[in-house]
Amino acid sequence: MTARSQAPGTPVSIDTLAQTIHLVRGHKVMLDADLAALYGVQTKRLNEQVRRNAERFPADFMLQLTATETAALRSQFATSNAGRGGRRYLPLAFTEHGALMAATVLSSPRAIDMSVFVVRAFVQLRELLGSTHELAAKLDELERRLATHDQAIAGLIDAIRALTAAPVRTGRPIGFTADLSRR
Repeated sequence: MTARSQAPGTPVSIDTLAQTIHLVRGHKVMLDADLAALYGVQTKRLNEQVRRNAERFPADFMLQLTATETAALRSQFATSNAGRGGRRYLPLAFTEHGALMAATVLSSPRAIDMSVFVVRAFVQLRELLGSTHELAAKLDELERRLATHDQAIAGLIDAIRALTAAPVRTGRPIGFTADLSRR
């Protein structure tokens, strides 16, 4: 169940909310329709309040999707085409800070409650991304260590082989020998 099909007043799980967060232009964003459903208002009303309070939404809080980005996202979650009762305008995409600012301009009780869930979902995704980077760094370190260990082990094996190889005799043997030919 997505935020779009969420019944009003029903609590939203962070996992469900995380599914509505998309990566656009290197930013994790939520679309205006998802935020509107989450906050219990119509998308038209959300966008109306955003336009009335445009100074609260700088470029790092909100961005307008291009037609290409919209088409790519539409194929992901199967929304209707514009010619069949769909949207007339390209969707707005809100970053974490923009989603919170949208809650403040809406001021509905549901918007206030849901802003906490939005923050938690973005934080959870940030932690997940951080742990992925941590894991990659640890794997790189382990690979470097193994390469060093492989070289050290190869050196030890060469040294052991050198020690166990039969010595090459040069010159006269050491010690007393019974040389019967000299008598």
